[in-house]
Amino acid sequence: MPGEGSPAIGRRSVIQDVAGWLNQGERTWLCTIVETWGSSPRPVGSWLAISESGRWSGSVSGGCLEEDLLRRTADSGPERPVVIDYGITDDDRDQFQLPCGGRIRLLVEPLHGTEAREHVRALASALEQRHPVTRRVRMDVGPELMAGADQTRSGVVFDGDQLEHALLPECRLLLIGAGDVARYVADFAIAADFDVTLCEPRDAFARGWGYPHIPLERTLPDDLIGQRFSDPWSGVLALAHDPRIDDMGLLAALASRAFYVGAMGSRKTSEARRERLASLGLDPSVLDRLRAPIGVDIPSKTPAEIAISVVADLIAARHHLRAASPSL
Repeated sequence: MPGEGSPAIGRRSVIQDVAGWLNQGERTWLCTIVETWGSSPRPVGSWLAISESGRWSGSVSGGCLEEDLLRRTADSGPERPVVIDYGITDDDRDQFQLPCGGRIRLLVEPLHGTEAREHVRALASALEQRHPVTRRVRMDVGPELMAGADQTRSGVVFDGDQLEHALLPECRLLLIGAGDVARYVADFAIAADFDVTLCEPRDAFARGWGYPHIPLERTLPDDLIGQRFSDPWSGVLALAHDPRIDDMGLLAALASRAFYVGAMGSRKTSEARRERLASLGLDPSVLDRLRAPIGVDIPSKTPAEIAISVVADLIAARHHLRAASPSL
């Protein structure tokens, strides 16, 4: 589990681990990638958190830098924010096995005491409630959350003296309809750092769902979308193959700000679905948001192959969403 030696699955998980360590009285260091040159295994804005007892959460590389950072903090963790560069010299690149030509700059900041606990608690609350938030770290002052900051942009700005890290909510998905495709989509999407929920109002399908690690909501999809999956960082996938369920969810999703709305089915099925939705009065510009047939156009036939094509499309859509405002 995160914090006990495996990579965390998202920013929220890292900060939850940091909050737990601070509450236990442990000093903690948060490492943020603030700049990269050439190839790098993790993007700018990625986090690695390390506790004084050697627990860790998140990642900033494929593993080579984590080992060095664990050693550095165990030996003499910095008392103030410091910048660490990797990959500057040939020896660096050989020792840490960085991609050819790659360089990574990290800001390593210590977190301990009451102010740090309050800062991390507020940050964890903002991420949990899906509120965009910007944190500022000055080299000579502790971290703070910025009030009135631009809440439509994500990214990292570091000028050597100050870091501003704008964080948007993590992307989450609502899958409508239990089945093998939903099972594989859920597993692959979770591995790709999406937060996934399954909606299945049909009793027979809900009773037969045997994957307790994937949250199941036995309610109508339009109500659920309105309550929890209508913001710009939500995606809705209609996978039920039942127009009574799928169409209800799609109508609600297309009227929302969800960044991704898709439906499974053949081209013939998809055309019939578009005609049904248009007959219900949907504006053509709204209907154009529907991705159907869902997924990347590959010769996918099995449930796992269909799921791979769907999650690949989701990853691309998430990249464009973040790049538009620009991304971490």
